[in-house]
Amino acid sequence: MSDDRHIHKKRFGQHFLHDPGLLRKIVQAIDPKPGERIVEIGPGDGALTLPLLRALGRLTVIELDRDLIPRLRAAAEGVGELEILHADVLGVDFTNLAQGGTLRVVGNLPYNISSPILFHCLDHVDSIRDMHFMLQKEVVDRMAAAPGSKVYGRLSVMLQLACRVEPLLAVPPGAFRPPPKVDSAVVRLIPRAAGERPAADAATIARIVKAAFGQRRKTLANALHGLVTGECMQTAGVDPKARAEQLAPAAFVALAQALAASADESQGTLAAAPRVPENRHP
Repeated sequence: MSDDRHIHKKRFGQHFLHDPGLLRKIVQAIDPKPGERIVEIGPGDGALTLPLLRALGRLTVIELDRDLIPRLRAAAEGVGELEILHADVLGVDFTNLAQGGTLRVVGNLPYNISSPILFHCLDHVDSIRDMHFMLQKEVVDRMAAAPGSKVYGRLSVMLQLACRVEPLLAVPPGAFRPPPKVDSAVVRLIPRAAGERPAADAATIARIVKAAFGQRRKTLANALHGLVTGECMQTAGVDPKARAEQLAPAAFVALAQALAASADESQGTLAAAPRVPENRHP
């Protein structure tokens, strides 16, 4: 008898979930309903794909490994309509995929690129209703961390400003094939309504957060030197002697707003300045 098992590829970070009990719990947490538009990232050998497809009747999956596509098509025969996008998820336009509606996004994310995938989803947050992801437990801890925690950082701030983060299930290495060397966890992300999200430029917030945590051992006065002035920090109610890990996500929004107000004020001053006439020589 030939062995046609899939050879797991390290470059794709492939660890396929095979624990039936955990799979049932994940499907229960997602609670798929017929007619909902769900997109699964990295379906692997279809362990989560098939129960979702049974519940929905139609499912879209994004898979980079072309060797898995025939297996997925064969497994889905007679179960439901499976749309397979052979693509790198970082190049997928979720807004376009939503076609004016909203998507529910799920997946066992490759641990080597989980953070870039999370940030990519944030770029399309207006078109996403919720997300359920399997991730390295350490990453989920960072996502849900509160200010003051050693693992609180850039990922915590940016995700919590855009979404409610709800850790759901712990998953041991033995639940996967092959087993990873780390513990995993399932997390739910629910995008905040537009009115709950920061009233400040997202790129400015991201720049400040990245600079602040880029040198997290330094005070904010030093970490943000050349980007945010002491006057802006005072306006935002932020102590220049504090460190990034001490600031709640809202404080970074206040810094971005103060920086924008300062820039507007500077532009206004320049616009209002009297024009100095040229010194023309006869």
